[in-house]
Amino acid sequence: MKFSGPLESQRLSFLLEMAISREAQMWKVYVPKNPTNQDTDISPAQRDEVIQWLAELHDKFHLYPETLALAISILDRFLAIVKARPKYLRCIAISCFFLAAKTSEEDERIPALRDLAKDSSCGCSASEILRMERIILDKLSWDLHTATPLDFLHIFHAMVLSSRPQLLASLPKMTPSHHVSLLTRQLLQCLASHPLLQFKSSMLALAIITLELEKLCPDWLALTIDLQSKAQIDSSQLIRSRELVARHLSSHQASMPPNTVYIYRPLKRCLVPCDRGAFRVQPSSLVPETGPQATRTTTAKNSNRPGAPLRGTAPPPLCRRLSAPLGCKQISTKRKVEEMEVDEFYDGIKRLYNEDGAQEGAGMEIVGSTCCVTLALQAGSVSPCPALQPVSVM
Repeated sequence: MKFSGPLESQRLSFLLEMAISREAQMWKVYVPKNPTNQDTDISPAQRDEVIQWLAELHDKFHLYPETLALAISILDRFLAIVKARPKYLRCIAISCFFLAAKTSEEDERIPALRDLAKDSSCGCSASEILRMERIILDKLSWDLHTATPLDFLHIFHAMVLSSRPQLLASLPKMTPSHHVSLLTRQLLQCLASHPLLQFKSSMLALAIITLELEKLCPDWLALTIDLQSKAQIDSSQLIRSRELVARHLSSHQASMPPNTVYIYRPLKRCLVPCDRGAFRVQPSSLVPETGPQATRTTTAKNSNRPGAPLRGTAPPPLCRRLSAPLGCKQISTKRKVEEMEVDEFYDGIKRLYNEDGAQEGAGMEIVGSTCCVTLALQAGSVSPCPALQPVSVM
């Protein structure tokens, strides 16, 4: 569904009002519990751990992002009113996940219960999942429909694109569904952090949207105030939520492995220009390489740090990256990794924007702005090289 024109703006405003009304009825302030006994109380850290486990299951079964968001919402609502033991936590979580799948997914995409119990390694049988499912439904009065943070994220994102159609013009080859998939990845990271549960779903989604707007457009503050007034969110609470969300996302990115620098000696090959600025090597021109192998190392600053890659580790000898010819711009390794991580969300979100299937997999396609080389390892066999950063050796 594409949002443009006054009728679509009215429709979005109506959807936002309905979601806010639903949130006001069901949302409760999260009170972190300090367990007095590890065997009888579920700690906030255990809650975050089981959310990360559900995220892994979600990726394994290739379900929609809405399913995971709803499963987290059901789990938090249940734990808020029931005192459960940690040994039952995975059974509760997998039951919430199964309920969310039956609510959000098409029938053919819902995993079979026996397969779900076996492949998830949840430690409980299919019959135990069904019994726990009935307990959850009874405690929640058989009402699973609630406004999740992902629902608000979609509404806010559509509102922004409706008022600023050229918002993504500065991001080449970035479609609305691909952009919202990036934001979905950030949102699900925030949902696995219990300190952020103190904020309503609407406030958490708005904080992520406004942080992104701050990067994309100069008049982001005016857009933020407009969305804030429509969502009836307090300014001080929004500022605090933005600070905590930005801190959490930055710490999550900092915990990722540092960008490794590869130092290599150019291979003697005959490169032939191919389409889109890439190069390939003719099989007849391959000759054995002599001399020291390319070494993998990090900068001197990171080499003494624990966990840094060891010196002397050699990357594949036939894989390298050339400097960009003809004015091509290089994309950083971090950017490529982020695009790869959101592909599973991108596939599930494209249906919301009626985007053609021809655009599927565009993030993995070798485009003119990314200069790579492909080397023939065997006759008729081609292997893409990793994204390496050329450095100058002093």
